[in-house]
Amino acid sequence: MRVPIITAVLLAGIAAPSVIAQQSQSTNSPSKTWVAPGTPGSPIDGTLFHAQVLMSAHGFSPGVIDGKAGESFKLALESFQESRGLDRTGELDDETRAALLQANRPSTVMVKLGPDDVRSNYVYPFPSDPEKQAELKFLGYRNMLEKVAERYHTTPATIVALNGPDKLIGLGQTLRLPNVVPQSRDYGGTPGNGGGAMGALNVNGEQPQGDYVVVDKSEGVLKVYSGDVPGEGEDESDGNRLVAAFPVTMGSKEYPLPIGRWKATTYAFLPPFNYNPAILNNPKTDKELRLPPGPNGPVGVAWLDLTKEHYGIHGTNEPQTIGRAESSGCIRMTNWDVLRLARMMKPGFTAIFQA
Repeated sequence: MRVPIITAVLLAGIAAPSVIAQQSQSTNSPSKTWVAPGTPGSPIDGTLFHAQVLMSAHGFSPGVIDGKAGESFKLALESFQESRGLDRTGELDDETRAALLQANRPSTVMVKLGPDDVRSNYVYPFPSDPEKQAELKFLGYRNMLEKVAERYHTTPATIVALNGPDKLIGLGQTLRLPNVVPQSRDYGGTPGNGGGAMGALNVNGEQPQGDYVVVDKSEGVLKVYSGDVPGEGEDESDGNRLVAAFPVTMGSKEYPLPIGRWKATTYAFLPPFNYNPAILNNPKTDKELRLPPGPNGPVGVAWLDLTKEHYGIHGTNEPQTIGRAESSGCIRMTNWDVLRLARMMKPGFTAIFQA
């Protein structure tokens, strides 16, 4: 079925309300004249958009790719600069641009939507009540547009900004999308059904390999290092190489980041979620529930279990909030980033959490 992307048709053939109307009425409203991305009047800054694509290709995720400056963009750029021995300015200076361009990747790609792009077990309307969610078999995407956005590491509003509100979405339609198409879909060695999840979210099978991660409460970023795990009190980067970095949400006032050294022992992909209001930040019900798996579940598509009880590194159902919203103490990442991390790290890796 082919419809304008602002209406996002469900697989079952039921038209959902305007996706953009569910977001800010002032962003890409159908009543406004669309302008091409990267030109005056577009919400997409073409230079920043390309930088985000290149940073992601190097392993330094900006979170959602949307062509906008923000804290996640700055953190990713600073981490990339650190990895290349450049001044940590957080600015796109000439040296940083030259280093980013070594990825040799255009900012966008024209994609003819195939079955992997648009077919799914959609859930519309999606219940906000956890008790209603517990009655479902799968916490899937609301519509095609939401699925395509996550598959290409962006937002529905960005897809509209890239293509115009009258562009059709559906099997066989062609859209301009962020260029995150993986060079390899070989996920050999990934445990369980992780390879299928990685393929669904365009995770490159070839990732830099890390030995331990560091999350510093003051930075809001998870850094991946290769080399020997530093001892207590030693500089985590001394003599080791920073190979990747991801924006994260880490804890809250009530459930702060658990400072210390932990191990990520086991990985679960598309896991169900045990909803325990006693250990959650702002629970929506006082009942203990078992929620079904799915990308729109509370922990998204992956859970990397930590040796700290009830804590893990996991995905999210709201990628645009990473780095801003609070968590219940866990390390929360975009779904595509937590899958990349799982590809980079072998189970049993050390996670150092520090203030």
